[in-house]
Amino acid sequence: MSGDPEFEELVNRYYRDLYRFGFSLTGNEADACDLTQETFFVWARKHHQLKNPANARAWLFTTLHREFLKTCRRRKRFVDEPAEEAIANAPEVSPDCENRIDARTLLRFLAELDEDHRAALVLYYMEDLPYKEIAEVLGIPLGTVQSRIARAKIQLLRHLTEPSPVPEQNK
Repeated sequence: MSGDPEFEELVNRYYRDLYRFGFSLTGNEADACDLTQETFFVWARKHHQLKNPANARAWLFTTLHREFLKTCRRRKRFVDEPAEEAIANAPEVSPDCENRIDARTLLRFLAELDEDHRAALVLYYMEDLPYKEIAEVLGIPLGTVQSRIARAKIQLLRHLTEPSPVPEQNK
């Protein structure tokens, strides 16, 4: 695709947003770069299959998310992790809660969410996608998007309102 001005424009337009989405999913710069590059590689091979060029952004986000899920499936073949239970009730949030969080803390909390909840939440809050477009990107029903975002917000609120562990002092 070297020298293709349309491809270069596409990369210039969406690279940052795709990288940011990839980073929020992986929590790792190298993995986010790999996902973003793989997304553009897939675009170079398959963009001719896109019927409506106006849907390029959603197609790219969908592709990045699918590549992320492929990576997760490969990793899970070798690691057996227990599934998290659903959280039923939202905790109370103190008014100073938002003042205590910084970007690193938020990324750490996001990394603790399962992939499905994290992807929906990031697409909604960080990429400003509407629920309908998130449903298309993730290939899930609209109600599932709403449910995942609500559960992810509850989990994040729990992290934010939990007191920080106090290190034990040696006696």
